[in-house]
Amino acid sequence: MTPTPTPPRWLKPLNRALLLLRRLGGMADLPVLSVPGRRSGKPRSTPLSILEHGGERYLLEGFPGADWTRNVRAAHGLATLAVGTREERVRLVELDPADAVPVLRLWPERIPDGAKIMADAGVVEAVTPDAFEAVAGRCAVFRIDPA
Repeated sequence: MTPTPTPPRWLKPLNRALLLLRRLGGMADLPVLSVPGRRSGKPRSTPLSILEHGGERYLLEGFPGADWTRNVRAAHGLATLAVGTREERVRLVELDPADAVPVLRLWPERIPDGAKIMADAGVVEAVTPDAFEAVAGRCAVFRIDPA
């Protein structure tokens, strides 16, 4: 693994393209998280994968230090989540590493495309439950609660 994994260069342009497609009516079910920027205060939108487990919904920080995660922390967890035509105010609650382990172990099975991106970037050593468990405390996991 690299000491400081970084997202692939194509990820931000891909996210912008996905947001544009969503606005144009395609990819309507793509989950998009909007959080005020920590410096500008302007809404910053990011398409993310949501893992559902045990009646709860979760988000995973795919890269340590991701901008959306830092914005969420600065906003005290308050954000807007849009899925399809439904938009809801949410509070993202960061799990402690021990509580994050069950969610992390499910990630490669339930979100295989995102897991592969993380492995290709060196965030995890492999697309396995054990490799994802190993990033507990390094990549934040958030539970999505109603605001």
